[in-house]
Parts: sequence; structure tokens; C-alpha cells
Amino acid sequence: MVTITPQDLDRRLKAGERLQLLDVRSPGEFAAGHVPGAVNVPLEELEARTSDLRPGEPLVLVCQSGRRACMGHERLESGRSDLLVLEGGTSGWVDRGLPVVRTTRSAWSLERQVRLAAGLLVLTGTVLAVTVTPAWVYLAMFVGAGLTFAGLTNVCGMAMVFAALPWNKPRSATGGSGVAA
Repeated sequence: MVTITPQDLDRRLKAGERLQLLDVRSPGEFAAGHVPGAVNVPLEELEARTSDLRPGEPLVLVCQSGRRACMGHERLESGRSDLLVLEGGTSGWVDRGLPVVRTTRSAWSLERQVRLAAGLLVLTGTVLAVTVTPAWVYLAMFVGAGLTFAGLTNVCGMAMVFAALPWNKPRSATGGSGVAA
């Protein structure tokens, strides 16, 4: 597997080299910040969307840290010899001070916000169940049931609530370029 450093990718893009940047994260993660010029094709859709990729142009796979991009590389390597994986992913890109495009006001994806809130609710419920009264365990059970329902149906009530919060609203067309370091 061939990798490319964020600095080398930035240099090659600035030199006008034609590279396809393919971000394999979820749409929410992509909206929270991605490399300029990247296109979002979630990892689970990658094999079904190979016809969307331009043959003859090197393909740079990007994710948050590089792990999912490596998985994407494994899925595509039999059909392409021009694959590159961005070292350190979007995190590595940001760590080097390179610009990212944000299409929401939040730097955290909706999925990450839900994971944090669910984890805090379960932790709070179990700690209170042990230290105050056992009835608090129902809070943890309620969150667990909600996450199970979300996994089975792909409908997450907590995500719907969070999506309505002001920091998760799309940036307006007049609200700036959406590019932030």
C-alpha cells in the first residue's frame, strides 16, 4: 500500500496535479471537516460506486485517521494500481495546519455527538444507580434500548434531536467560505 503525506498531497494539489480525493467517512463526519476538493463516498458504499471513480487519475483515499482509508484500499486494490492513502487522514491534515472545508458549524460529526451524549448518559445512570438509588439503572437501560433501536432501524432519536441544534445546521451560503484551519 502506498501512502502520501499531507504535505506532499497539499504540494501536489497546489501544483495542479489531477488527483481524485475520496473521503470514505460518513456524511456527518465529512460535513464536520474534509480536505478541500474531496468527494464523499462512505466506506460501506465504496464497492457499489466504483463507476463514480475516474479511471486514469490517481485516487487518494481519506478518512479520519487512515484506518478506514486502508480498508477502502483493500476493497479497491484488485481493480486499480493508482491508489494512495493519506497518512494520518483528515486528523493528520488538520494537525499540519492545512485548511479543511466545513459545511456545518460544528467541528464534531453528529455521530460523535451522539456517542458522547449516550456514553455520558449511561455512565451517569450507572454511577447514580450504584451511589444513590438502583432506579437510575433505568436511564442506562433506556439509552441502551434507544441505541439498539437505532442500530436495527437506522433511525436515531438522539441524532434527530441533535441535528436540530443550531451548531449542527448547515452553514449559509453567505456565512463565509466554510474553510477553516
